[in-house]
Amino acid sequence: MTQRAAKTLPNLPGPAAWNRILPDQPPPTVLTEDVTADITIIGAGFAGLSAARRLLQIDSGLKITVLEADRIAEGSSGRNSGFMIDLPHELTSENYAGAGDDLALIALNRKAISFAAEAVEDYAIDPNFFDRSGKVNGAASPKAEAHNHSYAQHLSGLGETYEMFDLQQMTELTGSPHYRSGLYTPGTVMLQPAGYIRGLADGLRKAGVRIVENSPALEFFKERQAWKIETPQGSISSPKIILTVNGHLESFGFECGRLMQLFLFAVMTPELTTEDLKKLGGQSRWGITPSDPMGTTLRRIDLGQGGNRIVTRTCAVLKPNMKLSKASLDRAAGIMQRKFDRRFPQLAGLKMEYQWAGHLCLTLNGVAVMRELEDGVYSGCVQNGLGTARGTLTGIGAAELACGVTSDITRHFGAEKRPKKLPPQPFRELGANAVLRWKEWRAAEE
Repeated sequence: MTQRAAKTLPNLPGPAAWNRILPDQPPPTVLTEDVTADITIIGAGFAGLSAARRLLQIDSGLKITVLEADRIAEGSSGRNSGFMIDLPHELTSENYAGAGDDLALIALNRKAISFAAEAVEDYAIDPNFFDRSGKVNGAASPKAEAHNHSYAQHLSGLGETYEMFDLQQMTELTGSPHYRSGLYTPGTVMLQPAGYIRGLADGLRKAGVRIVENSPALEFFKERQAWKIETPQGSISSPKIILTVNGHLESFGFECGRLMQLFLFAVMTPELTTEDLKKLGGQSRWGITPSDPMGTTLRRIDLGQGGNRIVTRTCAVLKPNMKLSKASLDRAAGIMQRKFDRRFPQLAGLKMEYQWAGHLCLTLNGVAVMRELEDGVYSGCVQNGLGTARGTLTGIGAAELACGVTSDITRHFGAEKRPKKLPPQPFRELGANAVLRWKEWRAAEE
């Protein structure tokens, strides 16, 4: 009998601030009985909920259950920076340019954005949570400007449009004198990620999908012709399972020693006062990714997205056991406070209201794990730090695989190689974190 027991469960330090700044959700529905489903999805983030929507599109009569270990949008879907990016965004490169077929990836990313946009329309999700405003690669040094110019040349070669911003334009946008210039691209959607995910979940519930929260999958095993999934208070019997748990795929015993388990960190200001906003200036909504992938990401949001606030995200640490210490969060929060103060001297010393960590998963060769793992068990996992668009795509692809549907998405991910093996411990953790610290230092003012 095949049995897969979860070695670890999600445990992310700090609150999911994007979720906390929205109105409270209704009480959760918890799985407290033994039930059946045609397909069970484990994980209710971007991948899991996208898989559920795609399944309904393929066969509206399917009986679908989605298991979420926490509350909706309390996991990584409420902890990311909310950039749904259409263009190449390779985090291991110097300037985000990919090493493969960027035109194919752009087409796929835009499929993900279109899929999400249709969900926003169909489920009447607040359009403030899905803002097609584009983003800027900010540059605070000559080296960073060189990265932007290199990336701009790459985009020109792909036939993509962009605009270069000068110092004055960057200051007028952000209110910050920190950036010398920027590279604006129009195709990125700026999400209120928790708002989008909550709206997607609400729409799926109304369409007949059972979504249960606070119900982690502890194990699953084959029982006659179906898989039985055990939770703390109930179970599900289902012929097919779709795993959309990103790096927690390894905790179920798949791709062990091949997945890089990283944590990234972020802080969010309290609601800015009228006086704060007067000092700050700039526009009410914008998003900046650093020209160096190891730099600092910034978002400014307004009342339509949860309040007039600024989000700062930087720092990364590898933790193969997926357990993060409070000291790591405190260190990152201190760094981000200093970075905020340098970017916004007019608001220097403003104490952050929220600080948190989010989990992401990468592979050495940049591949996802979107395939059939065992008979009737499908994976839409490993987003390589691009959870909003890549998670949407791998969720769609896993749903299509489970239903025997072939598409550009299944062909793309199905052709990817298996993740490369990682160095053994303790060299993996020590070496990777040394490299991450060096890259943080090298990114300097970015």
